[in-house]
Amino acid sequence: MIFRSKVDGFFVTIMSIVVLLIGAVTLLPPLIDKEASMGIVIIMTAIFIILAGALLWMSFSIKYIFYDNYLLVKGGPFKSKIAYQSIRKISPTKDIFTGYRILSARNGLELFYDSAILGSVKISPKNRREFITELKKRCPHVTIQE
Repeated sequence: MIFRSKVDGFFVTIMSIVVLLIGAVTLLPPLIDKEASMGIVIIMTAIFIILAGALLWMSFSIKYIFYDNYLLVKGGPFKSKIAYQSIRKISPTKDIFTGYRILSARNGLELFYDSAILGSVKISPKNRREFITELKKRCPHVTIQE
């Protein structure tokens, strides 16, 4: 079963600002400098496309996949395989700026599990209730805070 990440307006605003800043830093200098060669313009445009594309890929391709033995949390090149037996607790969170997070909305869930480097991962499934129900089926031992 696959759950996509919820995307809220706040997250879209933040990503838009970041892409605009990347564009300002990479595209404006060669456009303002009248002596900039075509090579510089092409290189800076390529840098913008690569950075903005990677950022958008990581941010808007987020999904959470339930497999037989583990939950796969995936966003761009980042993946976490979380064994169901290692999940201890799930709680709501609005803190999207700290910790290990693969989410795209302010109202998310924090999964606490044994093998986590930072102790947990923050996620934001679009269908939150369905996600929790599916997680309960696969992890009957999990503590859920609402």
